[in-house]
Amino acid sequence: MDEILAAFTEDAHDLIEAMESGLLALEEGDCDPDTLNAVFRAAHTIKGDAGIVDLVHIEKFAHVLENYLDQLRNGALQVSRPLVTLLLGGCDHIKALFADVVAGRMEPGSDLIDAGAALSAALRTLVDGTPAAVAPTSPQNAPAATAAATATDIPLSDCWHITVRFGADTFRNGMDPLDFLRFLGSKGEVVRTTTWIDRIPAADDMDPESCYLGFEIHLHSRAAKEEIEKVFDFVRDACELTVLPPGSRVGDYIQTIVDLPEEAMRLGEILVKSDALTRADLDRGLELLRAAEAAAPDTAVAPHLGQILVERQMVQPEIVEAAAVKQQQISARKAEEARQIRVQTEKLDQLIDLVGEMVVSSAAANLLAQKSRRSDLMEANSGLARLVERMREFSLQLRMVQIGETFNRFRRVVRDMARDMNRDIDLVIRGGETELDKSVVEKIGDPLMHLIRNALDHGIEPAARRAALGKPAAGRIELNAYHETGGIVIEVADDGAGLDKERIFAKALERGLVQADQVLSDQEIFDLIFVAGFSTAEKVTNISGRGVGMDVVRSNISALRGSVEVQTQPGLGSRFVIRLPLTMAIIDGFLVGVGRACYVIPLDMVVECMEFRGAASDSHYLNLRGEVLPFLRLRELFGADGTRPVRENVVVVKSGKAKAGIVVDALLGEFQTVIKPLATIFRHLRGVAGSTILGTGDVALILDVPALMTLANAGETRAAAPPSAAIQP
Repeated sequence: MDEILAAFTEDAHDLIEAMESGLLALEEGDCDPDTLNAVFRAAHTIKGDAGIVDLVHIEKFAHVLENYLDQLRNGALQVSRPLVTLLLGGCDHIKALFADVVAGRMEPGSDLIDAGAALSAALRTLVDGTPAAVAPTSPQNAPAATAAATATDIPLSDCWHITVRFGADTFRNGMDPLDFLRFLGSKGEVVRTTTWIDRIPAADDMDPESCYLGFEIHLHSRAAKEEIEKVFDFVRDACELTVLPPGSRVGDYIQTIVDLPEEAMRLGEILVKSDALTRADLDRGLELLRAAEAAAPDTAVAPHLGQILVERQMVQPEIVEAAAVKQQQISARKAEEARQIRVQTEKLDQLIDLVGEMVVSSAAANLLAQKSRRSDLMEANSGLARLVERMREFSLQLRMVQIGETFNRFRRVVRDMARDMNRDIDLVIRGGETELDKSVVEKIGDPLMHLIRNALDHGIEPAARRAALGKPAAGRIELNAYHETGGIVIEVADDGAGLDKERIFAKALERGLVQADQVLSDQEIFDLIFVAGFSTAEKVTNISGRGVGMDVVRSNISALRGSVEVQTQPGLGSRFVIRLPLTMAIIDGFLVGVGRACYVIPLDMVVECMEFRGAASDSHYLNLRGEVLPFLRLRELFGADGTRPVRENVVVVKSGKAKAGIVVDALLGEFQTVIKPLATIFRHLRGVAGSTILGTGDVALILDVPALMTLANAGETRAAAPPSAAIQP
């Protein structure tokens, strides 16, 4: 049961996110019926899954939401901001109920019960009445077949006819046939139910744990055939199920289902659902198709439903083509889902760890092969290295996920905060298909949250002030992601007031962070907002003002071996540019030597390598073909033993748009680097991002290039001097 609950809560998390995304899209004006249907299906699936694992309280509350979503689908309710707000509150309540289940509490506390009742009451008040949930008529026992009809005037010819015979192991699998009938009632009105018990054997032969039940059901509903069939998904493989559309004799449709492929039937349903074809025309077309197949059973090319409908002028050719395209899309989506499997993150992490050990072992084997000078051993090791490289690439791709899922979570955040602040704010998302390592995606959420909250509270002005400045009343926040030189760039931008550097400097002066006569560049002033406890807010609110958010942004991004840059224009807005590596596990590195130590520079940040001929004055600038670049010596930075060699080399590195030089003793070539985290005692070291193990077994430090570039620009390891050193290729 624990495993079942774990799988259930994991699936439910994805379903709730789908509900939230769909509801927000509806509120923003999405008129696609598929969006509303997706929200309804998510609520229905949550309800059905909860019933299967006996979480009755979640099942009942999900059923409440499902009823209102069904009214939206049927046109009885219209999408409105208050209704979406309450439905989103329902999603939050289901999350809270799931959190209780994860914590081991299978029954809700009184606070959750009261919260659910309050939400239900608010929904009833909003729509002026509770939608009646139609329960199916309880089947009555009879010798063979009995029928029970509801007090309704709906003719049976307008109903779906559902035939279901449950498998013998239904009870043993923990299923209750009546639960499926109750779930079916959420799709519409169950007009008539007939129970078949003729399969029950004699008393001596009957197994009390076996199921012998079957039902004939007439359902009045606007739902599509596929949605009705999904009610029985959990027993689909162990039951006999037939779903026939309304509008024709049951016998005709039974024969049609037997004779025709499912795809033809689905095409007809799409045409009817899109109002391109009436139900009567579909019935007539199916009869003609059956007659054509009967007349020419040996024909090589089977007749097609769409072709017959066009020939009889029942529907236009372009409509059939459009329906066929949609049918192909449905089939392709289902095929794609069938090809995917869900793997636990822990197993992927173990795979990456093993691949990392293979990379280290391969480097050691390569070193031994080189020392042996045996050509056959070197050739075999070269083939092994190629295989390890390919395995590394494919294993890392397994952990790549799209950042769009993380971006979409902020739609709800922006909506709720904008409502609380009485502002109208649009969130624009681009680059959601950009992929990066799952571990990076999981850790970038908090920094992005703080940046968005900061933009909402500090950046975007109130509507009245925006109107006075000639700006649109609705503020705008942008989230964008794209690849750049082997890494990923994430941008958070707003069209607000921008950063006020005079106010930032005054606040820093008040806190003693700067001196009154100190001269700082604009970038240095803007970087002050990342100091712990720094805030320019006049008062503390539930959104900001405590000076902890931006500090978290920089520290978390630094922990990911990334950097954050501030770009701002007064009155026009601000843009925070975050640069991150694609993966935190294995990278391509460039190995350099200083004294007896080795260091690794991420290869995607290396621009070029050249011989370095520095002047005796040891100035900290390089003249690179007319371009002046700052540089630093690793020998001086890390206090390496020994004397400086006669010939040194410089590695030109780039982070973002900035360049700098790193002077080293020797260039040792490319190296596959397995990143090992530093112990806590060493994490304060500037310029070091991690460590790795070489083929010799020695440890090499991985350099933090953005931090080194900051040191190079500050000239912390040497005195400033005019540019007099030159580098030559």
